Amino acid sequence: MTAPSHELAADAPTAVPHHDFRVHAPLQHGIPALVPGLLLSAAIAGAGFSLRQLPGLAVFSPMILAIVAGMAFHNLIGTPHRAKAGVTFSLRRVLRLAIVLLGLQLTAEQVVEVGARGLLVIALSLTGTFLFTVWMGRLLGVERKLTELIAAGTSICGASAVIATNTVTRAPDEDVAYAVACVTVFGSIAMFSYPLLPALLHLDAHAYGLWSGASIHEIAQVVAAAFQQGQQAGEFGTIAKLARVMLLAPVVITLGLLAARRARHGGHAHASAKAPLPWFIFGFIALVGINSIVTIPAEVRTVIVTATTFLLSMALAAMGLETDFAKLKAKGLRPLTLGLLAFVFIASFSLTLVKLTS
Repeated sequence: MTAPSHELAADAPTAVPHHDFRVHAPLQHGIPALVPGLLLSAAIAGAGFSLRQLPGLAVFSPMILAIVAGMAFHNLIGTPHRAKAGVTFSLRRVLRLAIVLLGLQLTAEQVVEVGARGLLVIALSLTGTFLFTVWMGRLLGVERKLTELIAAGTSICGASAVIATNTVTRAPDEDVAYAVACVTVFGSIAMFSYPLLPALLHLDAHAYGLWSGASIHEIAQVVAAAFQQGQQAGEFGTIAKLARVMLLAPVVITLGLLAARRARHGGHAHASAKAPLPWFIFGFIALVGINSIVTIPAEVRTVIVTATTFLLSMALAAMGLETDFAKLKAKGLRPLTLGLLAFVFIASFSLTLVKLTS
């Protein structure tokens, strides 16, 4: 998610499972031990912002560029061992803070602007896409955790949804990177292809904006595609996308409850006491409520949006620093096929709903 407002595990220190979010291992080493990894993640996040200034790269969010830069750094140079604690901290604490702050970019009023029919289209598209992707993942033989990440990224809000969902899914880093790659590739295809279709599909500005907001992956991609058809389409597409982002909270909470249920039924000790509920999501909801009541000055809002995007970029940069290309390659083409099918489904299903409700 990026401005104007845009939906992790890492290798923890020795003896701590790299996907266990209940353990706050980085803090055991003290604040100084976090500095190298935090600086490295921040530097790569800054590089993501800088790369957008290059010709042709402005259409990509800093988050996407940050994870690509992080992956390149890790696989070409190597992530220093002394940076591990700070990188892990970025993937856990920094990520959660950023998702909470996303609440200040959304208001209840924006949801109301979409209207009952628009909300119905968005909710049905999200739910239908998530369930379809999970079902298709089983048929294709894709691992459940990776399937859930691709489903969340496609149905909600791209990379942000992937890394937020992984706080309860707890997939390996390579799964998260693969899911981010999927939603980036197919979201970019949508971003470039959607503006060519309104006349062919007989969509007015309102319908096209709703279709874009309900189906394109990243908010930056929605903005780029929707505004190609004018101000009205762009503004409504953005608002529709923000309404879709608000559904991130109930989806992640639901997945957390399901994960806890699976753990209990699987006979894991103390599963109920350590249910992976994403408590930070309630902070996100609280800030949405505050933002709906309190008017935040435009200049302050701009700072918040930029800071939030930077923190999310840090988290994805850290993800890149933990991603091994060899492990990504080992995943094969099945997850990519799943991402393609999910993309085709949400595009066609949401378009059908827009047509039926227009």
